[in-house]
Amino acid sequence: MRVVSLFPYGVCGLFPTGRVLSTPGALGALGRAGQSAAEFLERHLNGDWGEITAIDVDENNFSLKNGYRILSAYNTKTGERIWIITEADRSMTTILLPEEYH
Repeated sequence: MRVVSLFPYGVCGLFPTGRVLSTPGALGALGRAGQSAAEFLERHLNGDWGEITAIDVDENNFSLKNGYRILSAYNTKTGERIWIITEADRSMTTILLPEEYH
């Protein structure tokens, strides 16, 4: 998967992101919606996990406290779904489309 570096040094909220990357597919979805990656990244970093199940919310809250991977899911204004995944070691956060996940 080809990715584009958005914030090479990471940003912080409730947890560090590490390097922030995005796939071209996610950038395309954001562009079509007229929205920025930063809008969704800010929500992710502040514990707004987006449109996920209650079980996934509990899992993210557990992961935040215990150092596991964190997954948020959001719908753009055009209805396209994007995911934001921060790795367990907090070295990298990736913005991608669900179908780009391997």
